[in-house]
Amino acid sequence: MLRLVNLITTLVLLFIASSSIGQETWSLERCIEYALENNIQIKQQELNVKVSENQLTRSKLSAYPNLNASVNHNYSFGRAIDYGTNTVSQDMEATSFSMNSNVTLFNGFQITNSRKQDHFNLMASISDVEKLRNNISLNIAAAYLQILFSQELVETAKKQVELTSMQIERTKQLVNAGSLPEGNLLEIEAQLASDELQLVNTQNQLELSYLTLTQFLDIKSTEGFTIETPNLTGFDETIPASSPHNVFDQAVNFLPQIKGASLRVNSAEKGVQIAKGGQSPRLSLGTSYSSGSRRFLKSNPLVSEDPFMDQIKDNASLSIGLSLSIPIFNGWQVKTSISNAFISLDNARYNLEQEKNILYKDIQQAYTDALAALKKFKASEKSVKALEEAFRYAEHRFNLGLVNSLDYTTAKTRLTKAEADLLSAKYEFIFKSKILDFYQGNPLSL
Repeated sequence: MLRLVNLITTLVLLFIASSSIGQETWSLERCIEYALENNIQIKQQELNVKVSENQLTRSKLSAYPNLNASVNHNYSFGRAIDYGTNTVSQDMEATSFSMNSNVTLFNGFQITNSRKQDHFNLMASISDVEKLRNNISLNIAAAYLQILFSQELVETAKKQVELTSMQIERTKQLVNAGSLPEGNLLEIEAQLASDELQLVNTQNQLELSYLTLTQFLDIKSTEGFTIETPNLTGFDETIPASSPHNVFDQAVNFLPQIKGASLRVNSAEKGVQIAKGGQSPRLSLGTSYSSGSRRFLKSNPLVSEDPFMDQIKDNASLSIGLSLSIPIFNGWQVKTSISNAFISLDNARYNLEQEKNILYKDIQQAYTDALAALKKFKASEKSVKALEEAFRYAEHRFNLGLVNSLDYTTAKTRLTKAEADLLSAKYEFIFKSKILDFYQGNPLSL
C-alpha cells in the first residue's frame, strides 16, 4: 500500500512539474536566445567556419617541410638483370625504402599571402554567422510583436462583443416597453453576429502569430507556449535617432554584413598578390634517403648474398639539393590568373558598396516607417478620443430612440476601426524603433 501511495505521489508531482513547464512564459530575450542556440541554419553556418579554420591551419602548415616515406617489396621471376651486379639472375626478391623531404624557400610570397587570405576568409565566415544571427533575431522580434498586436486586437474584439451584448439587453427592454421598434433589436443582433465573427478572426490571427513564432524557434507545437506581455503603455514616443545618416555612420562600423564584405575585399587583394607570385621563380630545398636489399629465391653460386642489414647499410644513399624553377611560358596561365584575381577584387568591392547601399536603404526605410507610424499613432489617438465621444453620444441617442440602429452601428464601426489603426501604428512604431536601436548597437528587448 505504501508503494502505491509513493507511486501516485510521484506521478502527481511529475504532472505538476510538466504542467508548470508547459505554462512557462517566454520573454523576447529568451526567444532570441533559444533560437540562436538551436537554429539549424546557424549550426550549418558554424560548420562553414570550421571549414575555414581547417583551411587556415593547412595554409600555416604549408610553410613547413614535408616528409614522406615509401617501402617496396617485389618478387621477380624469370631472366632479369640484377643491376647491383650487372649479371643475369632468376627468381629474385628485393626490398627497398626511401624517405624524402622538401621545403619551399621562396615562391613569390604565395604561401604567406595564402595564409593571410585564409585568415580573412575565416573572419568573413564568422561575420556571416553574426549576420544570420541578427536576421533571425529581427524576425523573432517582429513575430513576437505581432503576437502582442494580435492579443490586443482580441481584447478589443471581446470588448466590442460585450458592449454589443449589453446593448442588446437594453434594446430588448426598450422594444418590450414600446419605445423602440423591433427592427432596431434585429439590427443590433446582426451587429453582435458581426462582432463575434471579428472576434473569431482576431483569435485565428493570434493563433497564426503564435505559429509563426514557434516555427522560427523550431518548436513542434504551440500547445502550452505563451509569451510574456510587457507593459508598453508608456513607451517612448520619440524617434531614437536624429537622422538615417547618423544611424548609418554608427551601423557601418560594427554590423557583420559590412564587416564581412570588407574582409572579402581584403581576401581578394591577397588573391591578386598570390596570382602575381606565380610570375616569380620558385626555390625549394629537398633531401632524400634510400636503401634496399635483394635475395635470390634460388641459390646462385656466382653471386654471394650479404645479410639483409649489411645490404641496407651498404646500399644507403643520401642526397640534398636545391631546385630553382623559373616560369617562362605556361600557356598564359599566370597572366590569366592575375586578370581573374583583379576581376574578383573588383567584384568584392562592388559587393561591399552594395551591402552599404542596402544597409542605408534599410535604415532609411525603418526611420521613415517609424516617423510615419508615430504620426499615425498620434493622429489615431485623437481620432479614437473623438470617436469615443461620438459613439457615446450616438449610443445615448439610440437608447432614447432619437437615432436608428444604422447610425449607432456606423458610429461603433468607425470607433472599432480607429482603435485597430491605433494599435497597428503603435506596434509598427515600436518595431521600427527597435530596428533603429539595433542598428545603433543596442540589443533587442522590450
